[in-house]
Amino acid sequence: MTQASQDPKQATKLNGRRAYAGGSLLSVTHLSLEQVSGILNVTVQLERMDHAERSRMLAGRRIALLFYESSTRTRTSFELAAKSLGATTTLVSDKSSSIEKGESLKDTGLTLRALGAEAIILRHPSSGAPFLLARETGLPILNAGDGMHEHPSQALLDARTMLMRLPGRDATVATAKSLEGVTVVITGDILHSRVARSNALLLPRLGAKVLLCGPEPLLPASALGLGPGVEIVRDFDEALGRAQVLMMLRIQKERLAGLELDLADYIARYQLNGERLAAGAPDALVLHPGPMIRGLEITGDVADGPNSAIERQVSNGLAVRSALLLRAFGVGGFESVIA
Repeated sequence: MTQASQDPKQATKLNGRRAYAGGSLLSVTHLSLEQVSGILNVTVQLERMDHAERSRMLAGRRIALLFYESSTRTRTSFELAAKSLGATTTLVSDKSSSIEKGESLKDTGLTLRALGAEAIILRHPSSGAPFLLARETGLPILNAGDGMHEHPSQALLDARTMLMRLPGRDATVATAKSLEGVTVVITGDILHSRVARSNALLLPRLGAKVLLCGPEPLLPASALGLGPGVEIVRDFDEALGRAQVLMMLRIQKERLAGLELDLADYIARYQLNGERLAAGAPDALVLHPGPMIRGLEITGDVADGPNSAIERQVSNGLAVRSALLLRAFGVGGFESVIA
């Protein structure tokens, strides 16, 4: 994995003031466990609210979705979350705006601010882009995926899914022991995966052990630089024997230029199929952040089987992103975020 153009662990204050708007979410490393607990708790509260009450929480607020890359789950869940809270949304993509004419990210952000956007949800192919946009606009920015860097909201919804589905866990609180004793195996294109990076940064803080699994071209040894609690295991069947959670990743064919990868060999060594699951980890929880390529990294019988929580991940995405939007505006229990 490449390092972001701006270090995600940098201080969130510059010269005694905030470097970014308080409601921004640029990296999971910016969240304390107490803040993660707050997000999880508000998520539960939102799910219990009736529609009318929820729809007043961001009534009249304006949110821009600025997407330079294709997205189904993330974009749709953020948009539906915003609308369910009463906000007005506008979608700006690189194919239907002045971005296509060469306008810079800074100028696009400043234009959206001038038009009344009060928060921006950004997906961008360049690592570090959300940091730049947050600094230049002063608006709350929610990172919906930046290059090969991070996807923080995905890590939060994945953690929530684990806490909901694994026995004896509390999905309303995050502590250093929330996932104690849990080994999460993340398998696939680790090199290009912002989902893998965010999960490997968050889950060990909750007490989990993260095993990264894949062939050398998709999982360089430098991935261990993610920090403690992360280990590389090349043998998928060995990793299965240690797993309580299996997270399968798509092979990102659009990013494979220059890499030597035999897909038939990959399928033989790393595909999660019913036989392999039954033999190695019959009780493991199966996750996939999508998009999912059935027949490559995972077979349909596993994706649709009793171990799978893939649809739950999607529904949790709507709930968690609703809470993140409230946090962006400092309402609904997040008032101290922007104080």
